[in-house]
Amino acid sequence: MDNATATHPHTHETAVGSGHEHIALPQHRHHFETEEQQREAGSFGMWLFLLTEIMFFGGMFFAYLLYRNWYNPAFVAASNQLNVTEGAINTVILISSGFFMALGVWAAEVQKKGLLVLFLILTTLFGFAFLGVKADEYHEKWEKHHIPGASFDVHEFINPPIDAKTGKPSQVPMAPDMAQKTQIFFFLYFAMTGMHALHMIIGLGILFWLTWRAHRGEFSTGYVAPIENFGLYWHFVDIVWLFLFPLLYLINRHPLT
Repeated sequence: MDNATATHPHTHETAVGSGHEHIALPQHRHHFETEEQQREAGSFGMWLFLLTEIMFFGGMFFAYLLYRNWYNPAFVAASNQLNVTEGAINTVILISSGFFMALGVWAAEVQKKGLLVLFLILTTLFGFAFLGVKADEYHEKWEKHHIPGASFDVHEFINPPIDAKTGKPSQVPMAPDMAQKTQIFFFLYFAMTGMHALHMIIGLGILFWLTWRAHRGEFSTGYVAPIENFGLYWHFVDIVWLFLFPLLYLINRHPLT
């Protein structure tokens, strides 16, 4: 007879010969020697994924800076059409969401189930608030015909409206050919903010799943890898916006007189 008896690796293992018992967590996959090895592999995979995301967004940032250098007057004028107040509000909302996500990671690590569920819910609510503000911004662009395509209107850039306070044009009138280049700005604006919003929508779907699992107590026994890895993803989304906001909304943000 063998001197050791083993049960299913996902439940527990008993080592009789060595005189001690090793309890494996239910989520421990058999192809990892230890739970710590599994956690490190998952973390490495998440960082590798985020590296590919950095390269993806980096390409769009590079394209934006390149075209802004080529058509700077058009990009400055188009940038001044963005709602900087809503952009700032969304920045505060997203930073708050990231703060609660960080608290969620902490709650998982100290095994406080109630707080973990609360912080995940707050993270989700702030995420939806961000998307709500962004949807209002998109609706404004729709009303102004600033969505690239056949209905794109450059009239406001060629003949800017008169400012009621100063009696002067709200911005410097542009030649028709340069005014058409504002469409490139808005194409990049929708591409960059739209891709960011898509990442948030995917993240919110994962948050629902994690909240359900947290409510079941799956992260109350020391198993925190999914929360930690998702926290990295969510903070990456925050960081991307912290670059998008000044790049799209704030550079050359001043009345053009």
